[in-house]
Amino acid sequence: MCIDGPAASGKTTLAADLQRRTRCQVVHMDDLYDGWDGLPSVHEQLATLLLPLAAGRPGSYRHYDWDQERHTHEVAVSPQPLLVVEGVGSASAAFAHLATVVAWVEAEHDVRRARGAGRTPPFVEHWDAWAAAERAHFDTDGTRARADLVVDTSTPG
Repeated sequence: MCIDGPAASGKTTLAADLQRRTRCQVVHMDDLYDGWDGLPSVHEQLATLLLPLAAGRPGSYRHYDWDQERHTHEVAVSPQPLLVVEGVGSASAAFAHLATVVAWVEAEHDVRRARGAGRTPPFVEHWDAWAAAERAHFDTDGTRARADLVVDTSTPG
């Protein structure tokens, strides 16, 4: 399952809820990006994770440490009954044939920006550049149009 959508829309919260309810394994895209400029090339990491898993073999990715600003180690992921990949770009069209379910999580821009303001690492200083990168990705990729489920988290409840 892929949980995709713009930054601070509630993807991680949905993934955590699924994990509590199903005991699935969750892979966070934040661990795969090559820093703030890493969205355009994250498909390389998805390939080493998803393609082997689809063939029934362990996949892997290089874990990014935001404090050290570099990839620090390799993470192996064994085949799972349910693997949830959450984060911007998780439902990349290049790997759409591997996803059983794609959830798109969205919220109004101001709501997302307020959520992002309280994040660590500090997200506000990178908001505009990240937002432009994700808009370009989503426009090219057509992610929302391919979603099986759309969740709007603009208002609580």
